[in-house]
Amino acid sequence: MASSFKLRGSCLLFFLLSLVSFAQVTSSIDTTKIRIGEQITFKVLVESDSTDLVVFPEGQTFMPLEMIASFKIDTTKNNNKFQLIKEYALTQFDSGAYTIPKQKIVVGDNIFYTDSLRVEVQTVAVDTTKQKLFDIKPIIIVEKAMSKCWLYTLIGLLVLALIGFVLYWFIWRKKPLSEEEKIALLPPYDRAKMALKKLDESDYLQKEELKDYYSELTFIIRKYLDEKVYDRALESTTDQLVDRLNILRDGNQIELSTNDIKNIETILKRADLVKFAKSAPDVELARLDRNTIDIEIDQVKEALPEPTEEEKLLNEKYRDDQERKQKRKKIWLTVAASILIVIATFVGFGLKYGFKYVVDTITGEESKELLEGKWVRSDYGIPPIMITTPVVLERIDFELADELKDKILNTSFRYLSTSIGIDIQVSTTKFTYTDEEKEQASSDEAKARELLVASEKYIQTLEANGATNITVKREQFITPNAAEGFKTYGTLMLPLDDGELVPANYKIILFKAENVRQQIILQWRGDNVYTDEIIERVLNSIELKKLEE
Repeated sequence: MASSFKLRGSCLLFFLLSLVSFAQVTSSIDTTKIRIGEQITFKVLVESDSTDLVVFPEGQTFMPLEMIASFKIDTTKNNNKFQLIKEYALTQFDSGAYTIPKQKIVVGDNIFYTDSLRVEVQTVAVDTTKQKLFDIKPIIIVEKAMSKCWLYTLIGLLVLALIGFVLYWFIWRKKPLSEEEKIALLPPYDRAKMALKKLDESDYLQKEELKDYYSELTFIIRKYLDEKVYDRALESTTDQLVDRLNILRDGNQIELSTNDIKNIETILKRADLVKFAKSAPDVELARLDRNTIDIEIDQVKEALPEPTEEEKLLNEKYRDDQERKQKRKKIWLTVAASILIVIATFVGFGLKYGFKYVVDTITGEESKELLEGKWVRSDYGIPPIMITTPVVLERIDFELADELKDKILNTSFRYLSTSIGIDIQVSTTKFTYTDEEKEQASSDEAKARELLVASEKYIQTLEANGATNITVKREQFITPNAAEGFKTYGTLMLPLDDGELVPANYKIILFKAENVRQQIILQWRGDNVYTDEIIERVLNSIELKKLEE
């Protein structure tokens, strides 16, 4: 790897000359001096072949200046060449001298970097003789921004309220009774009387439809007898029904006279003749039969014995049993409906977002909450390493040997979670060189060798801690603001506290400038998709800042 760093410097000129034949990248700014809050226009001009894909920088890659607008690309064609102009609006709200870092431009399969540009931000002069001065206002306590937890809670409560309303409306609510249901709840006697009144309102007799009239009339008396006297009255023939009434009378089970039974028998047999023998009695006789049935219903009611206390208790117990059955049925329906709603909701969200994601959301999977929580972008060390992490890294102190304390100054920061298996470390090491050591360490070859040695020491540390099957890959690493570094990465089998080996990944990013070495160590278990996303986001956020920025 050291040799590759050495060759890069010697081959760079040839590489650029070979590219200039088909692509050219230039950059400029409209002014080098602004006042606080004023705008700078940063322009990038790319000339390329018509077949090349050109990718311009996006996001806050102009730090320490802030990008406040990114304008559309202006494209013009010249023969087989395209000229693309991309402009950005930049600003800064603190006075001082700043450097716009190199910007990465991708043209086809090749990468170009713009020149770094110097900008001076000046303060606004204030004439204190004309502008009044005021005391500094006291600190205002600002309430901490609430998390989205309240929103999720509100949505959950609304969903539960909706489910409760649906269950109440369709299962537990006492629905208004229809006219038929109200009639069905009436005692048999009242229903029989009401049926006779409804028969009077019909037009059977006016139309001389005696068959239908007698069918309705006999059904009324049979239905009443079926419910109160003999439970097979509806399906029995006339003779069978009359025989049963005589038996019940003779057995003193019903105090019905022979004349009453005879009247019922006469009307039933006349109805049979009308229905089956096409007999046609006089309409007035039909009205008389109706009145006779009305009287006989009253007589049957009077003839029925009063229910005993035991029968009353049995009836009350029956009603209680029916109410309990109805309540139990509603409970089961509620449980079944709730389960169906939960399953339908789970399947719906599972099809949209993935079932694992839904399960992890319900169970509160730690690494998922870490990924979707509020991230922090901070500077660590001097010169600063800018990095975005799910939580603020905590400073850790290393005890150096006495002979190294005057030669090495180290600042380290770390976030370690053993529960989800993720380790993020950021450290800056400043060396105190003699003039001879400084000269020896200043070459590209020496820098490359030092970074290679540092990565090897990290691998040795992993082995010393029990890691096995370590794979090692190395390549150049370039940050979004064009800082060049050295990346070593790979996989390993990582030992847990109980000795079990689990698959894991690691990445170590190293930078060297003058007497400062900066490194970022990322290590995570390989069995969690959320930690993979966390590491990728952290890696893409790494930027270096110069002291003057």
